[in-house]
Amino acid sequence: MPASVVPPPHDHAPDTAPVGRLPAVVLMAGSCLPVLGAVLLAPVLPRMQDHFDGVPGSAALVPVVLTVPALALALLAPSAGVIVDRLGRKRLLLVATALYALFGTAPLWLDSLHAILISRILVGVTEAAIMTACTTLIGDYYSGELRDRYLALQTMCASASATVFFVLGGALGAADWRAPFWLYAVGLLIAPVMARVLPAPLPSKHAAGTEAQTSRRPFPVRRMAGICLLTVFGAVVFYTVPVEMAYLLDDLGTDSTGTIGAVTAVASAATVLGSVLFTRLSPARRHRLPAPFALCAAGFLLMGFADSLSLLVAGAVINCVGTGLLLPSLVTRAMSLLEFADRGRGMGLWTAAFFLGEFLCPLVLLAGKGQAGGLASAVAVLGVAAAVLAAGLLLAARRPAPAGSPGSVGR
Repeated sequence: MPASVVPPPHDHAPDTAPVGRLPAVVLMAGSCLPVLGAVLLAPVLPRMQDHFDGVPGSAALVPVVLTVPALALALLAPSAGVIVDRLGRKRLLLVATALYALFGTAPLWLDSLHAILISRILVGVTEAAIMTACTTLIGDYYSGELRDRYLALQTMCASASATVFFVLGGALGAADWRAPFWLYAVGLLIAPVMARVLPAPLPSKHAAGTEAQTSRRPFPVRRMAGICLLTVFGAVVFYTVPVEMAYLLDDLGTDSTGTIGAVTAVASAATVLGSVLFTRLSPARRHRLPAPFALCAAGFLLMGFADSLSLLVAGAVINCVGTGLLLPSLVTRAMSLLEFADRGRGMGLWTAAFFLGEFLCPLVLLAGKGQAGGLASAVAVLGVAAAVLAAGLLLAARRPAPAGSPGSVGR
């Protein structure tokens, strides 16, 4: 770490009492619930489209059924963060998980496409609360290297569960397009376990001793603005492969669903590998962002210029190793900037930034496709943008900059 960069003083590793591994396992399971909404319905959208074919505007409304929870999550996560800080992390998590099951299974009985859309918006509301509360509680229960490891594990679980949910959604959807919605009932199983296993979070000794100072201190807007902007772009990078790989394969003449599924599984495994590599880094290197962005850029450039399946898969693997490193680097960096009293609001903003990037990803690439003349070219342009950002972050890290300034955010 450059001598000019002063590390943030908010990681109170010695003061946080260990709570064991079981709460972490439960929080990992909770963190997978928002992933369910992002991928579960993708295999059944064509059948759903056929069912609502007579509804005006269904060609646009049915795909929105898949994406609107992410948009609602992005818009409402900051509000969820405020509620987390004011009403308590555990209480909000329990209520949101139960409501997640209620709203998620609602399409099983709803016959109106517009009513289903409303239920999906409500699912996004609960997902905002669940994701914000789970990430905040990881920061509350654990600290230092252990906290970084669990945040990386959160990424691994989300990536692995995305593949599992995609397969389950396709298998259940083979019987009926409504069948995958039954999986949302898992919230009713997880909520009682959360109530029993998760302890009430307490501030560290340092935070408790400075509570009066914290209540008078303004929220660290500038520090969070920098990391949140990076996270929006990072989420676009993170979701490009899972969202666009089928189209890239089709452009190369590969339209086999088996091949698409196999390549998606390999890409997910590469993301998990990147997250594992993150846990092997020294604590001083885990918050550094230039290398992950550079790795993602290299993968995108290889994908953009690939003229064969093997090169496309190789580029996707390189990129996904990079995203596996990138996501835990972003979230642990954001967490390190926050005191206990700010953690809910801060992680709410970070969660909003990440899911805003998820929502924007296909729109960014659609616009890039029109300007660059094709999807592969748009991916290559995104790779160039990631490389430029990596170079800028590296230069900023070497330049003298006070703590909390934009230059110290991406060191």
